[in-house]
Amino acid sequence: MATTPTASLPLQDIARVGDRLEDIDTPALVLDLDAFEHNLRGMQSLAELHGVALRPHGKAHKCPEIALRQVALGAQGICCQKVTEAWPFLQAGITDILISNEVVGRQKLELLARMAAQARFTVCVDHPEALKALSAALDARQSFVDVLVEVDIGQKRCGVQSHDQAVALADQVARLPNVRFAGIQAYHGGIQHKRSFEQRQRAAEKGIKATAGYVDALRQAGFACEVVSGGGTGTAGFDAASGVFTEVQPGSYAFMDGDYGVMEWGEVMALRHALFLQGTVISTPTPERAVLDVGLKSTSAESGLPQVVGREGLRCTALNDEHCILIAEDPRRRPALGERLLLIPGHCDPTFNLHDKLVAVRHGVVEVVWPVAARGLSR
Repeated sequence: MATTPTASLPLQDIARVGDRLEDIDTPALVLDLDAFEHNLRGMQSLAELHGVALRPHGKAHKCPEIALRQVALGAQGICCQKVTEAWPFLQAGITDILISNEVVGRQKLELLARMAAQARFTVCVDHPEALKALSAALDARQSFVDVLVEVDIGQKRCGVQSHDQAVALADQVARLPNVRFAGIQAYHGGIQHKRSFEQRQRAAEKGIKATAGYVDALRQAGFACEVVSGGGTGTAGFDAASGVFTEVQPGSYAFMDGDYGVMEWGEVMALRHALFLQGTVISTPTPERAVLDVGLKSTSAESGLPQVVGREGLRCTALNDEHCILIAEDPRRRPALGERLLLIPGHCDPTFNLHDKLVAVRHGVVEVVWPVAARGLSR
């Protein structure tokens, strides 16, 4: 019987339960369970305080074990950005999934229709032809989904561009089989990472006002918006308190990353860094330079280079495919060959997508190793 190349790889697992953090293989994606659980409780409490549903983004971690813990704490369900991404979550027992994206293409629609026969699915639409194709695929399998009309509130990505377009799509949903109009999605990712608390608040308020305009227009046309979904980690506090959104869609909150870590958070909530990369120093070619076995195939860089944890005066200056270049301001503080270092990735979402396993630790000891089961599922 044929095997995959990795099936016969004569290496131990990256980590085993009971291993000390400093003894696991590298590069490794590491989750601090205490900080992670603190973040889950904090965002769930925020949502409950304002009476909105929490629907975390599965694309942030691609790990069903994490989603199950989010739902166990009270999350309504999860978001997935792609149809294939939803499959491992469905298989793990997540029964309420929003595909927070447009679904176009025969293969994707057939898979969606198959999954929708097994659990509650909600799908975003912004085009009448896409809506007709969705309805037809569902009708062929006799399955059903709720539909959110996606509206553009400033992201300039997907979404209808006017109140009239939103009303027309809602009306079309009402006339097609196997779909039900449930409300709107109003997401603005471009404002999630504004550094200043005040700037982010002003931008969120502008988006909330635009969202309310769509809700009012639809209601005046006779379409109740049962669901108004949107927001992210950066604006969750504003969106939850707005009285407009009925659910919020943060993802990075559970882990934080380098980009979110430099933002001003005010008193909304105190989130902690929970996600790290552990690397090993594999070279010390000059008095001030050290090289780790962590590179672009282990961490994302589009939101900035990773940050070294707990080592003042030591910074990452470059990433190559399999190398991270570190420079020590004081050569006496340069790490030694073989030393293990923790890094904070610049952006958690694409970093998760580079790893097969997530090593979850508590007090420096491996408690569990979870598969990143939706890794690479981007269709």
